[in-house]
Amino acid sequence: MLKDLTTATFISIATLVILFGYIIYQEGRQGSVAPDVEEVISDEGVIETGADDLLRVPAVSFDIPEKISFADESVPLNIPDVRERLDKELQINCYLHSNTIFLIKRAHRWLPQMEKILKKYNIPEDFKYLPLIESNLLNVTSPANAVGYWQILSTSGKELGLEITNEVDERYDPLKATEAACKYLRTAYHKFGNWTMVAASYNRGMGGMARAMADQHENSYYDLYLNDETSRYVFRIIAIKEIINNPAKYGFRIHPKHLYNEEPLRYVDVNETIKDLVDFSRSQGINYKLLKRHNPWLRQEKLTVKRGERYRIAIPS
Repeated sequence: MLKDLTTATFISIATLVILFGYIIYQEGRQGSVAPDVEEVISDEGVIETGADDLLRVPAVSFDIPEKISFADESVPLNIPDVRERLDKELQINCYLHSNTIFLIKRAHRWLPQMEKILKKYNIPEDFKYLPLIESNLLNVTSPANAVGYWQILSTSGKELGLEITNEVDERYDPLKATEAACKYLRTAYHKFGNWTMVAASYNRGMGGMARAMADQHENSYYDLYLNDETSRYVFRIIAIKEIINNPAKYGFRIHPKHLYNEEPLRYVDVNETIKDLVDFSRSQGINYKLLKRHNPWLRQEKLTVKRGERYRIAIPS
């Protein structure tokens, strides 16, 4: 029993020594490490504390501009709920970091190409921001089966002159889809005579906006009580426009070399059926992946060409 007591006493003393040593070590560690961490606050308000620490982004509320417009139509920021709705969309996009960064990168490739088409149809340049919020400039399909950068439904696409078949779907062609969208926007402007209302109608439809205006006896988008999605729609466009044009102001630092550029292409006119697009790709000195990357409107591994038809296929040069 004495032996057991001696053993127990020894274990207790050893435990106390270890515990005391650990406390001393922690106090020394806190005293030595903390002074070596120098906080650096960048001009965007991002705090960096050292190589071993994660980038810390404080919860900053970014200022909204005192004046802002969409398609040269002033946004009435003197109305409290209008100001708050813009504030909401601006803050949301400022903190969707990776999504907004990639959107800025993709916009560098596509917006200049879309600007030319908008100008051709005499559509205000601000409408180039619609596909950014519609699809993030990705060829996605919505739950309602709206397709492509401009999220066009099959029926609407055909009415606007796009070819939509089992083998060819021009909604997936960003530039042809832009042409189709411009036709819609011109028609909507003839109906409403107001570009802000035109933008809202792209979300809700011309009929939906016309009914809301008639029911509420209002002709301004900013004075209408609308469903949540349409109520946010124009503000989302304005917010992403503001960030794209002033990225550093909102904490986005993207070196020019990180932006995605337009890729050089040559075009092959095809007036005969291609039975195997994989073989066709190889005959053009590229692989099938690259063919699909630059011609997403090709939906099968073949292309049937009827008499008198002609297709233009993009080939990376």
